[in-house]
Amino acid sequence: MTDRAPPRAGTPRGRRTGLWAGVAAAAFALALSTLPAWRTVELALFDRLTVLTAPGTVELPITIVGIDEASFSAIGLAWPWPRSLHAKLLETLQDAGVALVAFDVLFSEASDAEEDRAFAEAIAQSGPVVLASDLVYSETGATRQWLRVDPHPRFREAGAITGLASVELDRDGVQRQIPAMAEAFWRQIVKAFDAGYPDVVERFTAGPEERIRYLGPPHTFPYLSYHHLLDPDTKLPPHWREALRDNIVLVGRELKATTEVGSAQADLFHTPFFSSTRELMPGVEIQANLVANMISGQTLRETGRGTTLGFMLCVALAAVIAMRRWRPLPASLWATSLTLGAFGLQYILFARALVWLPAAGSMLAVLMIFLAQGGYAYLAMQRQRRDITRAFAMYVAPALVEQIAAHPERLHLGGERRELTLMFTDLAGFTELAESMPVEEVAAVLNRHLSEMTAIVLAHDGTVDKFIGDAIMAFWGAPLPVEEAERKAVEAALAMQARMRETHDELLTQLGISLTMRIGLHRGPCIVGNLGGDNRFDFTAVGDAVNLASRLEGVNKVFGTGILLSEPVAEAVSERFPLRELDTLRVKGKQQGIRVFTPCDDPRLVARSAEALALYRGGDWIASRAAWRSLARDFPDDPVAALFVRRHAILEAQGWPTDWDGVTVLDSK
Repeated sequence: MTDRAPPRAGTPRGRRTGLWAGVAAAAFALALSTLPAWRTVELALFDRLTVLTAPGTVELPITIVGIDEASFSAIGLAWPWPRSLHAKLLETLQDAGVALVAFDVLFSEASDAEEDRAFAEAIAQSGPVVLASDLVYSETGATRQWLRVDPHPRFREAGAITGLASVELDRDGVQRQIPAMAEAFWRQIVKAFDAGYPDVVERFTAGPEERIRYLGPPHTFPYLSYHHLLDPDTKLPPHWREALRDNIVLVGRELKATTEVGSAQADLFHTPFFSSTRELMPGVEIQANLVANMISGQTLRETGRGTTLGFMLCVALAAVIAMRRWRPLPASLWATSLTLGAFGLQYILFARALVWLPAAGSMLAVLMIFLAQGGYAYLAMQRQRRDITRAFAMYVAPALVEQIAAHPERLHLGGERRELTLMFTDLAGFTELAESMPVEEVAAVLNRHLSEMTAIVLAHDGTVDKFIGDAIMAFWGAPLPVEEAERKAVEAALAMQARMRETHDELLTQLGISLTMRIGLHRGPCIVGNLGGDNRFDFTAVGDAVNLASRLEGVNKVFGTGILLSEPVAEAVSERFPLRELDTLRVKGKQQGIRVFTPCDDPRLVARSAEALALYRGGDWIASRAAWRSLARDFPDDPVAALFVRRHAILEAQGWPTDWDGVTVLDSK
């Protein structure tokens, strides 16, 4: 059977097409990764890494004093509180010997004169004090601008340092960036701390590629409630002074639920921990993280765009190469390994080197390549199944077609050695028929014959290899193994001859032409498979067994039989079908003789034929001649007996052979 080979996923052409599909997928992933929207995905992965690698502890002496709900309840006053309270807080912290105090609170306007005086005096008498400034957006009918709002001049004159506490949010509203202003709040804190504690601070600047390294979720830093420091000896442990000595103290709002709604919402931010804790982080704790990052010199640094793209290209190239020979399980393992490898490298760099290598794009590339090459392989497989079904449907039983279509990988260019049961058929009288009928009618008769015989072969799980004029070549055992192949082949041969007798009677009645069929069956080793080129191949069988099966079909003319079985087939079916042994033959080109049989349901004829054949093989010529003559008289329509009678006459005329080995030599097909 012949068909044009489709570009299967496993062929060189199919692999090249699949390779280009993977390259296209990688290019698409690369283009997608450059879109601003994809940045959100990378940032989400950044957040996850932050949560996974955060140490969860603070080793530096940084303490947060929170203006919290408990303090509002204890103090019993609305915001803004009297500034004398802040003065008292400063005095308490000064008494404890803190390194500096930073208020993440805006004191931009004057309040009661005495209150402001008390706060200013406390600032002047304390160590370094940093007060927050802010940027406020102002819009009027004529202008739109950002305005800087600083602490009241009286507090600055008292010695307070000012720092911009404004933060820069990413597109998704999460605080990851390090504020880069020259007078950023965190920068002013570390500068003031460095003045009193030289050579401790590692960093004073941060580049645009650097990100905050959060030490943990909200409330990771040591924390004191504001109102506790107004009466520390009563509300704090005995050694509170020692605990606060040399600390950087940041004071800020830490409100979760309060009537001071504006105050609460203005200073709470989304951080990478929000997705896991569902808690916003107070701005003062974000400033504490920034200060800790700079003192320790441990910020997170994002790799350059070139490095990120280079890594993505390497991963994509590895994925394309690894999955070019598509197999679902290995491809899945490769995709999983590359994805986990990309994430693993990203995790190691993030955790140990504090380097953020955006790898979501690389993982996307692996996924896209997996889907592209897998999708191509699936489409190629579906097309291949259709091609296989179309190619085999007319030649192989439907059940076998389904199995072949389900396992197309078994159809590869090349052959394999298999034991096949082979059938050859040929029509006797077809030439006379073709000469006596119009071409169209001859074609109709031939097509009818081939269709009927093919249907019988397929019904018995056979494979029709090819039509050779009016002849048919078929076999059992390929492309898939067939149980009891010899039995099914003999049953098919008997059914074919039964149908042929009906056709013979019809043509004899209608046209007066006798049309009969000869069938040869043999079993033996063959090379079977797709033999041909990449673009066109035959699924066929070749070998000595094929040649012998073809010879046996022709030997029917010698014996006047319709079906001839070789010894291997006969041995396999002898218990199922009554068989008559005819002779041992040595066909042209073969040295070894082969016993041949034909189906026969007359046990008397089978027995007497076996007796006569034994005498013939033994070289007992007189007895053999008598036996065959007797058989011919009792069975006058038996062509085999008539053949042996003629043979004996020829042998007698030539002289009985003296070197007889019991094998009849046939010089022609």
